[in-house]
Amino acid sequence: MKKIILDLLEESFTYCIKRGLIPTCAPPFLEVEPTKDSRFGDYTTNCAMVIAAQTKIKPIEIAKIITSNIKAQEQFFDSIEIAGPGFINFFVKKEKWYEALEEIERRGNDFGKLSLGKGKSLQVEFVSANPTGPLHIGHARGAVVGDVLANIFAACGYRVSREYYINDAGNQMHNLGNSVYLRYLELMGEEIKFPENGYRGDYIKDLAQEIIKKDGRKWQNNPLALTYFTDYASSRILEEIKTDLRDFGVIFDSFFSEKDLYKNGEVQKLLDYLESKGFIYREGTTLWFKSTAFGDDKDRVVVRKSGEPTYFAADIAYHKNKFDRGFDKVVDVWGADHHGYIPRLLAAIQALGHNKEDLQIVLVQIVNLLREGKPVAMSTRGGEFVTMKEVVEEVGKDAARYNFLMRRSDSHLDFDLELAKKQSNENPVYYVQYAHARICSIFKNAKQKGYEIPIISEIDPTLLALPEEMAMIKTIVRFPEIIEGAARSLEPHRLTFYLNDLAALFHNYYNKHKVVSQERELTLSRLFLVKCIKTVVANALKLLGVSSPEEM
Repeated sequence: MKKIILDLLEESFTYCIKRGLIPTCAPPFLEVEPTKDSRFGDYTTNCAMVIAAQTKIKPIEIAKIITSNIKAQEQFFDSIEIAGPGFINFFVKKEKWYEALEEIERRGNDFGKLSLGKGKSLQVEFVSANPTGPLHIGHARGAVVGDVLANIFAACGYRVSREYYINDAGNQMHNLGNSVYLRYLELMGEEIKFPENGYRGDYIKDLAQEIIKKDGRKWQNNPLALTYFTDYASSRILEEIKTDLRDFGVIFDSFFSEKDLYKNGEVQKLLDYLESKGFIYREGTTLWFKSTAFGDDKDRVVVRKSGEPTYFAADIAYHKNKFDRGFDKVVDVWGADHHGYIPRLLAAIQALGHNKEDLQIVLVQIVNLLREGKPVAMSTRGGEFVTMKEVVEEVGKDAARYNFLMRRSDSHLDFDLELAKKQSNENPVYYVQYAHARICSIFKNAKQKGYEIPIISEIDPTLLALPEEMAMIKTIVRFPEIIEGAARSLEPHRLTFYLNDLAALFHNYYNKHKVVSQERELTLSRLFLVKCIKTVVANALKLLGVSSPEEM
């Protein structure tokens, strides 16, 4: 529906320019949005104000010219009205909404899929936690955000690849191996001094005990011990991370090792390339990247005075590798504490010859864990923390995934464990899943009363005339617009907001009106409508990686 209005507006704008009705100006970026209040129509646009800013003509005059030259007005709209300083409000004919239901039936499980990506290759890199310990609930939120964004992009026609970047080089890996080795020695009866920066969780002792069980005292005073313990611990932790993610419904297409960048010489090749392009300068043995040339507030060190490359140098090399693999677009999902890192990486992307729009970064804020509204301690004894696995085991995969998407990713999120487990309307995922299950129950009841689920040619859609029915029809028809908006804005939470609204409309309708009644024609029409609602709810839940139960 929105696309039709956009096409009509663009056609009118082009016509008005050609005929000299509007002074020649740059084509505006036209936006059409659903109205928040149905009294002001179904959709609205501020395009007249955008054009007015260029032409110095009053917005209301531009609006009159644009609307008077929109074709097929009587065929498509009950009316087009100009409001306020120049907003154009569109009132779509009821029959156009009814006709749109046919597409939902025809496309079924594919309803909502778009061709926005036109087959372009897109990579989403997310989670990418150091393999130094179990994933915590902050990682879990990033995992869901990245996974659902990947689903949304795939629905929009992109060829999507999910990647986990393994930060397995640098001091944190040395600290991991050393921590396990020291616990190993301690368990062997030796006195140790555990470093302040060591990893203190119980999982470190568990890893040390695994090695004792396997190798006994083999590694005491062995010069190869630290390398072995580092490799063993990181690979075992990564193995657990993969298992926990898989149990959470997150499957990666590839895992990329930071160590491989050094092993294959990609970091040095990257530095040589940037220097050849004039984007690196030297101060003694320190190498600086000219990030200020691309809008960063200061230049950044890529090789320290010691000759050791910085993490930033590896990160540039990694992103060069991504684009060299042929990805047209790259999306990174990061923790919000990396906000200040964005300008330098966008500068690097441009130095590599790409548009900064080719890389988009999503920031994910922290999670406040609650139980019945009261904060849960995020750290427990021995340096342990609340893990993703613990949360998923307690509340279930569906509730965890849904609740992690109940706010914008860059906003703090309160996650209440008890609320997430409730089998009541207070729990958003239960409320939405219950809408699907309730429709399945309606179908069983209808079948018992001799009704088969109808197709559109067997119903009279004009019988769906109640305000509540029209509100539901408009909401489900707009589902593809929600997906497109989520993809363009990188906001997967739009799907949960949408489902919450749709479920509320349906449950309120169900509580006031009978779907299956004595009136056969009305019953068939309502059965068709709830069939379309069921399709949309299931399609949206699938994008979220959440199940659509038939019974609850």
